[in-house]
Amino acid sequence: MLSSLLGSFKSIFYEMPISSPNPIKFIEDALFCTSPFALSYADPDKKWIIRQHLISLFQDFPFLKPSVDIFTHDDGTEVKLLNANGDLPVSRPGPTVPITIWIHELYPQMAPIVYINLSNSVYPIYENHPFSDSSGLTISPYLKNWQFSKCDLSGLVRNLIRLFSHNHPFYYSDNSPIGSHPSTVSKTEAIDRIAGMIYTDTAAIRARTGAEIENLSRIQIELKRRSEDIGILVRELERERESLKETTMELCDEGDRVLSWLKVYDGVGFGFPVEEAFGCLDRKSEIMVECLAADLALEDLMFAMDEAVEKGVLGFGDYMKKVRVLAREQFLHRAKMVKIETPFG
Repeated sequence: MLSSLLGSFKSIFYEMPISSPNPIKFIEDALFCTSPFALSYADPDKKWIIRQHLISLFQDFPFLKPSVDIFTHDDGTEVKLLNANGDLPVSRPGPTVPITIWIHELYPQMAPIVYINLSNSVYPIYENHPFSDSSGLTISPYLKNWQFSKCDLSGLVRNLIRLFSHNHPFYYSDNSPIGSHPSTVSKTEAIDRIAGMIYTDTAAIRARTGAEIENLSRIQIELKRRSEDIGILVRELERERESLKETTMELCDEGDRVLSWLKVYDGVGFGFPVEEAFGCLDRKSEIMVECLAADLALEDLMFAMDEAVEKGVLGFGDYMKKVRVLAREQFLHRAKMVKIETPFG
């Protein structure tokens, strides 16, 4: 019983007439009403933006009035929204256009939803009208390119007045309230339709051009960033080139010194072994040279033994014994080199 009464009261609340002596109070009461009659606007900050935009709308266009009702989206979702409705005047002779502007639950990020109230008009809508379909849904370039920072409800209504002045949505005749057939459309109406199409094309071109300019701006920024990266890379390569140039000069100087040494000690004049012409810097270096020489000598010896086995000079059993001894000795030399090369070894 209680739920039935509550449902009846809610139905009366959302279907009540919208004549209110104070639209501002009506808006505030509706926006900040608590459940079970709360509207579908969840964000408190956005409610204040909606309040500000609606107040500006009703101040600029007093023929529009506020109302609250249930709106059903295309997917069947029902939401409780504020709307503004009234008869939209146009600058050219012709009937007014009854419209309803629904404030989307995600406003101002989402554009309002605009319908022509066909139930309040005796005229049908033009077939293939550039801005309105047969159900009355109106989609203008202003709505398609909606941006919160640039668009508001007052700007939307001004845009609709300008569009419908150039291209009236209704079939109408000065002599009869019955809509005219497209074949009997007057010259003025035809010009209005052409002007509306031109306006639509111009708006589309402007939007496309804006998108292209924005894309080119992004490309320009990316090219500038790449230019800076290339500049950094060029400077690094220049520094590396200078470093390599210095290294080359040092190696040339070292090469000249080696050539000079070879000229002095080359030929018959050697009175000492060749290996004594080169000395090690310290004891660790001497041990490394000795171990490496022993390692290479053992490697050569085992290679010679391989050839001896292949030629039959050395038996396989003696070969395996000697290789085992030589491999153990080679391992010890290599382990000694690893230990010397290891820090703190």
